[in-house]
Amino acid sequence: MGKGGDDVRNGVTRTFTRKEVEQHNQRSDQWVVVNHKVYDITEWCHRHPGGRRVISHYAGEDATEPFTAFHPDKVLVGKFLKPLYLGDLCEEDQKLPEIVEDFRNLRKEAEEMSLFEANMCFFSAHLGHILLLEFLGWFNLWYFGTGWVPYMVTAFILTTMQAQAGWLQHDLGHLSVFKTSTLNHWAHKFVIGGLKAASATWWNFRHFQHHAKPNIVTKDPDVQAPYLFLLGDKMPQIWGKRKKGFMPYNWQQDYFFLLGPPLLLPIDFHIENLRCVFKWRLWNDLAWTVFFFIRFFAMYTPLLGGWGAFGLYMFVRFIESHWFVWVTQMNHIPMDIDKESHKDWLTLQLQATCNVDQSFFNDWFTGHLNFQIEHHLYPTMPRHNYHKIAPLCKSLCQKHGLKYESKSLGTAFVDIVRSLKKSGELWYEAYYYG
Repeated sequence: MGKGGDDVRNGVTRTFTRKEVEQHNQRSDQWVVVNHKVYDITEWCHRHPGGRRVISHYAGEDATEPFTAFHPDKVLVGKFLKPLYLGDLCEEDQKLPEIVEDFRNLRKEAEEMSLFEANMCFFSAHLGHILLLEFLGWFNLWYFGTGWVPYMVTAFILTTMQAQAGWLQHDLGHLSVFKTSTLNHWAHKFVIGGLKAASATWWNFRHFQHHAKPNIVTKDPDVQAPYLFLLGDKMPQIWGKRKKGFMPYNWQQDYFFLLGPPLLLPIDFHIENLRCVFKWRLWNDLAWTVFFFIRFFAMYTPLLGGWGAFGLYMFVRFIESHWFVWVTQMNHIPMDIDKESHKDWLTLQLQATCNVDQSFFNDWFTGHLNFQIEHHLYPTMPRHNYHKIAPLCKSLCQKHGLKYESKSLGTAFVDIVRSLKKSGELWYEAYYYG
């Protein structure tokens, strides 16, 4: 209870200091602050649609920015928050740092500019070209035969289709296409399940944690690969001093080409996806995956035979995995990777992300993830509007001395290898020389 001895009885609102809220950051006792109001999410987090971890990562903290960023329908979500309400922050703790106020004002400006309104023609055309590519892949083998040239052409077409479907499911998963969450969720299941054979729930569980705490060790699953790779500047030194690790991390920039892009989608994601589907009993997601394979084998078994169709599927996943890994990691691996330090939303996202220069090809090839900064600041914003908010984001970063980094696509790819090499060397020096 707050300093004023506020009591719930008699309709008096309780007040809490930030220090009091910060004490409730354990798994069995979790409070968060949203818009100066304090909520007890200890039990609710287990029913949270985005998963327990993503909301628990903000236990004891002000979660206003991630709450606003992830939930387009504030009225609907407010109904779930109401029974969790405990009281308000005390008045002296409601004053926000200038950087937080400025970021909230920029979001209001973006809303006034209608930058959260999706252009349905854009997304319809995007889905249309995905479906067209899938048809052309099959038609190429059916019409030209199954020789190695048409086979490779079909593999290239299907890889492109899969990569572009990956970017579209990413849009739908972030609720940035349709006006209602329900439509986004249904379309998400169709694209990621029916067109890509993966679980929407599994994707949400992983990806929202990444957005909530990007590049934070133990909280971002995308940087948790210590048995194969060590990332960043600090964790390699910690592991080295403790004599931890069984891989030759000083060579990780080399074996990355063998164990990273080639294996992530064909092996790791299949295993993890199926494990989660059966562990969590995601039968609806499993049905969409089965639908994908029935359709795929019905199309290609008459042309290639059963094992031939399976070989084509795995070959496409192998190529797609390279596309996926290089694009998704170019914005994060070269950036700061560290333990939790409870930074404000703008600072947290800028230290963990960078952009790649805009061009028509870069926008298409990366699914607009070349605007990674804008995407992380406003994950529900339709990606075709990132270029409109980018200059305003850059100005805000300049005002507060935050580095707004943008580089060429080639440089971004090379920086992945450079970062791995640097991290490996730091581990080696700490391990052998202390």
